[in-house]
This record gives sequence, C-alpha cells and structure tokens, in this order.
Amino acid sequence: MPTLMIQGTTSDAGKSTVVAALCRYLARRGVSVAPFKPQNMALNSAVTVDGGEIGRSTALQAMACGVPPHSDMNPVLLKPQTDCGAQVILRGQVIGTMQALDYHAYKREAMYAVREGWQALAARYDVIIAEGAGSPAEINLRDNDIANMGFAEMADCPVLLVGDIDRGGVFAQLVGTLALLSGSEQARTLGFVINRFRGDLSLLNSGLDWLTARTGKPVLGVLPYLHGLLLDAEDSLGIPMTEAGAGALRVVVPVLPRISNHTDFDPLRLHPQVALTFVGPDQPVPPADVIILPGSKHTRADLDWLRAQGWEEVIRRHLRYGGRVLGICGGFQMLGESVDDPDGLEGAPGSTPGLGLLPLRTRMVAGKQLRQMTGLIVPEGAPFAGYEIHNGVSEGPALARPLMRTDAGRDDGAVSEDGQVLGTYMHGLFDTPQACAALLSRLGLRAATAPDYRAHREQQLDRLADTVAAHLDTAWLDRCLGL
Repeated sequence: MPTLMIQGTTSDAGKSTVVAALCRYLARRGVSVAPFKPQNMALNSAVTVDGGEIGRSTALQAMACGVPPHSDMNPVLLKPQTDCGAQVILRGQVIGTMQALDYHAYKREAMYAVREGWQALAARYDVIIAEGAGSPAEINLRDNDIANMGFAEMADCPVLLVGDIDRGGVFAQLVGTLALLSGSEQARTLGFVINRFRGDLSLLNSGLDWLTARTGKPVLGVLPYLHGLLLDAEDSLGIPMTEAGAGALRVVVPVLPRISNHTDFDPLRLHPQVALTFVGPDQPVPPADVIILPGSKHTRADLDWLRAQGWEEVIRRHLRYGGRVLGICGGFQMLGESVDDPDGLEGAPGSTPGLGLLPLRTRMVAGKQLRQMTGLIVPEGAPFAGYEIHNGVSEGPALARPLMRTDAGRDDGAVSEDGQVLGTYMHGLFDTPQACAALLSRLGLRAATAPDYRAHREQQLDRLADTVAAHLDTAWLDRCLGL
C-alpha cells in the first residue's frame, strides 16, 4: 500500500491544495486513492459518513478522490477553545479537552489512533496521499511528533516538501527546513515542490539548479499561482471573490475570535448579487442589509466579545431600521435569551445572557451533535443538504416557527414573528442553489438566484488536477507509487 506524504515549510504553504490536486489527478486515472492527515488543528470541520468529525480540508480531499469522507482520514483533530487549550477528537469522536502541555504528553497515546486510521485506510485503498501539519522543522514540537516526520518514519513513506514562493524566501525555506531534519528524515525527503509561482519560469531555473546541487534533491514541480481559486479553506478567511454590482445584498459577518466553519460563506463569495464583508476586531461596521452571526467553538466567550466590540447595539439598530439577522449554529444560540454551560463544557461553568432576539434558551450538554442532513426550507419548499456539528440543546417557543424541516421529519432553526431574525444549526445551508436562492430572497434579495457551489468546487478540483498534470513530474509520481 504506497503512501506519499506532502509536508510544507510553513503553515499555508499549500499542502492541502497539493494533496487535493494529487488526489483528483489520481482518481481521474482510476486509481483507488484516499487522503490522510494524521493530526489537524482547525475550527473548520465536516461530518463523516460514519458519524464522525474531521478537518474540512481532508473532507475536501476525499471529495477530490470521489469517496465519502471518513473519520479514518483524520484520526486526530484539535479544535482550539482557548490560546492554550483545545477539544481533542480521536477517530471522529470527542474524548475531552486538554491544555497544550497535557496534549503534548498525550501524543504518544494519540499515535495509536493515527496508526489505526492509516491501517484501516490501507485495507480499503491502493494509494494514500498524506498531509503534514505546519512544518516538520518545529524544534519544540518534534518530541513525540505524530503530524509530520513522526508519522512518515512510522509509516516508512517518502515525503515531498512544499514551499510557497509567493511569500518570498522559498530557497531559504526549503534548505533551512531540510537542514533541521534528522539524517533518516532527510533521506526520505525525495524532492521539492515550489508552489504559487508567478512570472517567467526561465528566471527561476538557475535557482532550481542551485537548489538541487546544494541538497541533492530534485525539484519535481513548480506549480503556478492559480488566480481566483476558491476551495474550502482550513483556517484563512480570504476575501470575497466577486465585485457585486448595484442593488447587491450587503452581507456583513463579524469575525469571531473562535469562528468555526466559515466555509458556510464561500457560496456568498461567488454570488454576483451579494457583497460580502468580514469585519474583524475594532473595525467599523459598514452599512448592511443582513448581519450573519457565524458558528463559534466557544459561544459564550464569543458572545462576550461581540458585546465588548459594540455589536449588540449595532444589531439592535440594524433591526430597528428594517435589517435582517441570521445566526448559524453558535450564532443561532447567541440570538436566544441565554447560553447556559453548567458543566463547563466550553470553558468556565456559568451562564451568559443572549441577545434576546429569539425566545429560546440553549444549554450545553455532553455529546456533540454530528449529522449529515437533507430537507426543505420552510415554507418555500426549497431543498437543502447540510450538516450539524454542535454542542448544546435549544428549547423555547421560537422553535415552533422553524426555518427548515429535515427529511427525517425533524424541525430545525427558528424565525421571529416579524421575519427579521432567523437562526439554524445547519452548516452548508448556502451550498445548495435552491436553498441559497430561497434564503437570500427571505433575507431581502429581489429576484435572487444562486450559483451552484458544488459544481464550482468540482471544477476547481479538476483545475488543480490539470495543473498537476501540466507542471509536476508525473512519471516520477508513478514510479514512487508503483503505478
């Protein structure tokens, strides 16, 4: 069972994109291939076919392979809740919350989950494309490493090292990273991939020759900068992808400190009738038709942050002048009368007053809700497909006016009596064109249409595969994987 691991000189060097590109390239050739990320730290996640939770980028890579995402593909997922603590998810299920030092000591145990996930995939697929995390040269994290070379050594697999030339200093990145690896780790690093190159390749050739002469490692590909590429991001919010014209629906989203699943907004980035703006800390809030409160990994703490930033008064003024508000998951919980966490599942035990815009209360309870769901927007009857990832149970009269009804016969979300305030636990609600158009119409967009974001995602994955076919040494790849 051949495994090839893609590691990077830095975070956001393009590892996730390169893995997705390789997965789609191989899948199009009929290769039975699966992605694998031993350890991930991210607040963007997805629900798997086996009822687990994995990082969003790994789920995207599974789509590139044409296979359903499975918890084996990302056996360790860390979801930060504070600067020094994170929720720990093994094989798709929460096992608890750990402080950084405690988790560092626990990694030796976590390696068992990594090994089991990898071996389970090996029994079902012919090729595995693995992705590292951050950089393999983080000296302070190398002890008990399971994310990069620790896995590669355990699996005895070859490694390609990716560097981002768009950041500048790519030769220093690659040579310096290689120099900080052990002898055996250097030996299994078989070559380099330079990512996000712009310009005339002939001006780079002398540097590539120097790099090979200096390290003894070939440069196996120089991948061009792909303008306008929009795929499910792991952490980076990025910027809107379109210039909306006159009459566009102005949508504003506060960037919560622990914002989760901001990929919910990717279809709005593409929408020609939507002007999407993310507002960070201490930034002025622009005029808006709609304010959307996004998901949160720590609802009460982010609710406190909203108040400290003045958003509560902004939202109330926005509603007085006829604006609309939508809350998604944690943002939905914030719209209620209170968020109660008596057992301290997301932080210190206690209760935080909500914004009081919907008559409901939320109580955090043990056991995360993980579901893939389909159903209809109420009352329009527009079909949707999405997923739930949340702690907490909401109760109250607001739920008698649901926003959605699932095919399983369960109501979801709530709508205020005047129709200005809407909330839902459902992520991915804008991905389905019919649901997107219905929701945008409800939020005030006249003659609302919607791009097919899922078709767009498939086109972008094919674009990545085409790039690999044109700019990577695919003959070397075939030899490496025994194809």
